[in-house]
Amino acid sequence: MKLIEIAGGGLAGLSLGIALRERGVPVTLREASCYPRHRVCGEFINGVTEDTLRNLGIANIFHDALRHHSTRWWMGPKQILEARLTRPALGMSRWEMDERLRIRFESIGGRLVTKDRVQPELREGLVWAAGRRLEKESQLLGLKAHFEGVDLNGFLEMHIGVGAYVGLTSITSDGSKVNVCGLFKKGPRAKGVNPIVDALRNCGLGALSDRLEGAQMDPVSLTGISGFQLGGQRVLDRFCSLGDAERMIPPFTGNGMSMAFESAECALPHLLSYCEGVETWEKVTEQVKDSLNDRFHKRVRLALQLHRCLTHEVGRKVLSSAATAGILPFSWLHRKLS
Repeated sequence: MKLIEIAGGGLAGLSLGIALRERGVPVTLREASCYPRHRVCGEFINGVTEDTLRNLGIANIFHDALRHHSTRWWMGPKQILEARLTRPALGMSRWEMDERLRIRFESIGGRLVTKDRVQPELREGLVWAAGRRLEKESQLLGLKAHFEGVDLNGFLEMHIGVGAYVGLTSITSDGSKVNVCGLFKKGPRAKGVNPIVDALRNCGLGALSDRLEGAQMDPVSLTGISGFQLGGQRVLDRFCSLGDAERMIPPFTGNGMSMAFESAECALPHLLSYCEGVETWEKVTEQVKDSLNDRFHKRVRLALQLHRCLTHEVGRKVLSSAATAGILPFSWLHRKLS
């Protein structure tokens, strides 16, 4: 068996490493940071199937994950939608999820090297799963934190503001801890002690800001990212790239983590062909690209169109009118985006 080296120990890298190890492939995974840690993430997985999780060898990791069944949407202070998901979404904090995947990978003989930032270098056997491409001119900002004292009544919540949207998700079975994760446009640096609350006020989500101001934020969980673009990531030519390194779906879908697992599943049979000496690395790289494009192109294109709608004044009005009138095709959208 030929060796596979994976740059990036996020969901795509870890799940691919586990799947390859379970099939006897020697795997070295190099991660620039360490475990466990908080990440900017909605912390619910919308779309992944049990078949995909079993194929990757990680289904047991989610045996006690929360199952979210319903969602509520707000446009500013007004609730515009309450709907049932066509498939339950899995809920678990990234702190816990990444740590479970790490333990599983190492327990089956995977070699993990942390605090090791791999430089892009075109070579056989290197899978690039090192995350989004840096876009210094991007005006997008992601913020996430955990709060206690916010009652969601069992719903996933999405709040749509001016040029921004925010999701709230329970991450404990008793609902005592809630993940708040939002996509904003960069603005003046917040002067308050809670940048998420300040960002909410700045984008017209004052009612949600008031709710969170009365709750308790875990300061350790507060995390932010910038310098990224949604959609295709201008993949390094001839690299075998997966997950966010290949393309990023707008976060309102909750489908980003599912795409990470699905991308590992797409790559798995082709990489096995390389490891067994059946196909050349060049051929496998092209096969992986084609497989990812077949699976994700239409989904991400639709998500980008809806993202533009959510972040544009006219689009928000149309969306709000359709939702309140009961003609928004939510079930169809949920199936297409997951």
